[in-house]
Amino acid sequence: MNLTRNTLLSSFTLALAFALSANHSFANIPEYHDLEPNRAQQITSVRILEGVNRWHLRKHQLDNALSEEFFDRYIETLDSGKAYFLASDIQAFEPYRDQLDEALQSSDLKPAFQIFNRYQERISERLKYTISLIQKGIKNLDFTIDETLERDPDKSHWAKNEKELNDLSRRRLKDTIISMRLMGKKDKDIEKTLKKRYTNQLNRVNQANSEDAFELYMNAFTQIYDPHTQYFSPKVSENFDINMNLQLEGIGAVLQSDEEFTKVVSLVTGGPAEKGQELKEADRIIGVGQSRNKIVDVVGWRLDEVVQRIRGKKGTTVFLEVIPASSKSDSDTRVVSIKRDTVNLEDRAAQSDTMEIETEEGPKTFGVINVPAFYANLSCQKHSGDNCRSTTHDVSELIKKLKAKKVDGLVVDLRNNGGGSLTEVNDLLGLFIKTGPTVQIKSSSGNVEVLEDDDPSVLYDGPLAVMVNRLSASASEIFAGAIQDYQRGIIVGDRTFGKGTVQSLQPLNYGSRGDRLKVTMAKFYRVSGVSNQHAGIVPDIEYPSLIDHEEIGESSLPNALPSDQIRPARYYHDTELESALTFLRAAHNKRVDHNPEFQYVRDQMASLEVVRNKTEVSLNWKTRQQEKEDLEQKRLQIENKRRSAKGEKPFKDIEQLKSEMESESNEESAAAGKHGIEIDYELKETGHVLADFIELHLQQTRMAAQ
Repeated sequence: MNLTRNTLLSSFTLALAFALSANHSFANIPEYHDLEPNRAQQITSVRILEGVNRWHLRKHQLDNALSEEFFDRYIETLDSGKAYFLASDIQAFEPYRDQLDEALQSSDLKPAFQIFNRYQERISERLKYTISLIQKGIKNLDFTIDETLERDPDKSHWAKNEKELNDLSRRRLKDTIISMRLMGKKDKDIEKTLKKRYTNQLNRVNQANSEDAFELYMNAFTQIYDPHTQYFSPKVSENFDINMNLQLEGIGAVLQSDEEFTKVVSLVTGGPAEKGQELKEADRIIGVGQSRNKIVDVVGWRLDEVVQRIRGKKGTTVFLEVIPASSKSDSDTRVVSIKRDTVNLEDRAAQSDTMEIETEEGPKTFGVINVPAFYANLSCQKHSGDNCRSTTHDVSELIKKLKAKKVDGLVVDLRNNGGGSLTEVNDLLGLFIKTGPTVQIKSSSGNVEVLEDDDPSVLYDGPLAVMVNRLSASASEIFAGAIQDYQRGIIVGDRTFGKGTVQSLQPLNYGSRGDRLKVTMAKFYRVSGVSNQHAGIVPDIEYPSLIDHEEIGESSLPNALPSDQIRPARYYHDTELESALTFLRAAHNKRVDHNPEFQYVRDQMASLEVVRNKTEVSLNWKTRQQEKEDLEQKRLQIENKRRSAKGEKPFKDIEQLKSEMESESNEESAAAGKHGIEIDYELKETGHVLADFIELHLQQTRMAAQ
């Protein structure tokens, strides 16, 4: 069945679109014209198909099952919130459900563009309708009635008609207005901001080009394979090269579109954002400014436009208005400032410190080595050999200094370490283990390569703990996984990210367009044969964390490759640690039950869980005001519980708490450029875990000697 635009548009829709476009408010906005694919895109689509079939680790049959998955993914990419398409639109697209595989093979892009054009028209209608409501004034919206908005699309349905869509648009607008009111904004300013926001979005919709449609469609296809396989359009490919070559200065953050918002995926270790400690993973950016008083609303902007506004000259400051990931409400925003800079090797270099832990047997001193990334100066190594800065070189020097201080044990801190050089992981493991395999790599052809440490010397053979969290990924997971498999040390912290795949950039069209395909070609496996992918590294002793695993981590990404197993490599592991874990966990649990910092995190987790599970929000102004007051009182209660347990004076009200938190944030930001390791409560607890292990080992040694 061949769908045409006329069959997709109802007469009512055409009438509505005509009436709205005639409004004088949109006279300066160019009208949207249907887009069509070009010959170059048709050729590229075939080469993308050939590329994933040839190189990707996951092999898909080009059949109806793939077509259905592709269809659903494309619709979700365009309208994940079910806010624009009608049920009749989805029904009209339905014949394509089992035809997209055949269309791809024959380089037929008409389905992609017909669906995209229908989406563009629908979103244009919604924006015009929403703007018309704003023009009538917020006072004409009733915030006293008890109605709600379901924010979870899985619990929603496609609107049956224009009346239902109008009602949904009206309720979405009310929710936005209430959130802005709760931020402290006045109705007059809200009207001005929203009219500008939606008008700008409408202008962007009408300026879309065929490359935009093609890129969305092909990435909906590539991400059927896994979330890291991606088509790089000529523009995206150019931006990627700019980032890799550091030709433009920025803040050191990886961003992605998240419906109307721009979400922080990760922070570059040693980058300005990571050093500033104000911007966090999963924060949503809603405004960008070159000064605190001139922040531009960027809700609904294209990702590349937001990135372009964040970039700037080295040494200048950018101001971001964000909804924190830890926020219990979209109205709870804050402004963070970040000084643009480049990422230097010194900022990524390993550092060390010592900490003293009081035990029943007396104080013990532990060395702490923070490894923010697995780095290597490849240019230096090419010309100067082993006398170059690298993770292994730097950690070796730090261990020697700590051994000279006669530390009782060592903590390697890999929290927030997003990975890096695979060679460095292999070399670094060699400092702690005798000869043996460190990681296995399985390619798309099925071949397995085993990396090994072939140096029998060991630099450090004493008690060892490795700290990880949800933001420890890739190379960090390889290191922690090998230490755990060999039972060489205790892994503590939160379950890691779970990225156990390898990507490669492959050119398309032989450079004529400059576009490329990033494709997943291999998978990492531990020496035990278990994959880090998806599941991550599960610590021997787990710490509570405020990072939401549903938002951050490989398992949170659609179509992530599953965890599986291959044949284990030949390696030796010590059984002493395994037999001690039951005792170590019990001692840890007993301690943290009375630790105010750990209890604070647990209380915060419980409070956030309640908010996250509530997907339906009230559109009654007084109800939402009361809900915000209740949340703030709960926050105050949790904070004061911690302060009382630490012997500190409780805050008298929420305003004092906010003022104190802002002051602490500014102090942290001012000290961000200084080197040194903060010995936080998690590090101290890790020290206690190591102390327990040392004492248990001594007891077993005494018993064996009797």
